[in-house]
Amino acid sequence: MQSVLNTVKGTALNVAEYLTPVLKESKFRETGVLTPEEFVAAGDHLVHHCPTWQWAAGDETKTKPYLPKDKQFLITRNVPCYRRCKQMEYVGEETLVEEESGDGGWVETHQLNDDGTTQLEDKICELTMEETKDEMHTPDSDKSAPGTAPGAEDEDEDDDEAIDMDDFEESGMLELVDPAVATTTRKPEVEPKAAGTSAGATAGGEASGGGDSAVLHTRTYDLHISYDKYYQTPRLWVVGYDEQRKPLTVEQMYEDVSQDHAKKTVTMESHPHLPGPNMASVHPCRHADIMKKIIQTVEEGGGQLGVHLYLIIFLKFVQTVIPTIEYDFTQNFNMS
Repeated sequence: MQSVLNTVKGTALNVAEYLTPVLKESKFRETGVLTPEEFVAAGDHLVHHCPTWQWAAGDETKTKPYLPKDKQFLITRNVPCYRRCKQMEYVGEETLVEEESGDGGWVETHQLNDDGTTQLEDKICELTMEETKDEMHTPDSDKSAPGTAPGAEDEDEDDDEAIDMDDFEESGMLELVDPAVATTTRKPEVEPKAAGTSAGATAGGEASGGGDSAVLHTRTYDLHISYDKYYQTPRLWVVGYDEQRKPLTVEQMYEDVSQDHAKKTVTMESHPHLPGPNMASVHPCRHADIMKKIIQTVEEGGGQLGVHLYLIIFLKFVQTVIPTIEYDFTQNFNMS
């Protein structure tokens, strides 16, 4: 039902966008919206500071006349996505730890058992110590007098000449093993059953079978930023691929979207510059309001936010919707 409503709403918005005149006068500071010229200026700034982003022309039949032909939308490819959103959700209760002074407290997210250990078990290697005393015997160790006091040999060693490295190697000292050195041994991995392996991969871990069951397959995404003429703001589009570069299904892509926004803020719609199947898009209905609040916060702190930083800031607040897709927004800005 939700998908049907989104389709009807998208069709209506396409008609409204067609009838909406192109914004000519800048209203960036007043309402947080952009003119097409300001969108291009912000895009040039993004491409300059984040080279993974590039301008694209798109399909010629869908060229928008209010944008340059070679700067219809922005694109970045092969953006890694290592985890699913469900893997980022912490399962457990939070405990408020009070200070003795009563001045305040903090939230403790990891509780301890009665024996002082955490509830989460770490998958670690076993450390085994080899305690074989015979391994540390040297040719000169039996020559020591039985009645030699502890520390006497140390005093004599200070007066001796430095041992030549060739003689040290010939004496066999380099072949000795120090029992204080820990050696690591891993637990033998039990091969999971076929059904278990399939279920684990489907659950979002996408682990490969066999001996590489602990290896996670990395999804990749192509991200596009277009200009929405109706809302007069940028709009983000995403399309995902698995490790074999096969397109992800709609439900698989929703696994990489915050569950608070899936099928609500993020919907499947047709791309304004490319033919083909629908793509996931972050709906721009709230973008201008968020940007206006950021502009007001900066100005209240005595600063001034330039329109060229629009897309840098846009990518920062949009990441709350797609937190596991690690795209490039390397430039920072100050709120004051």
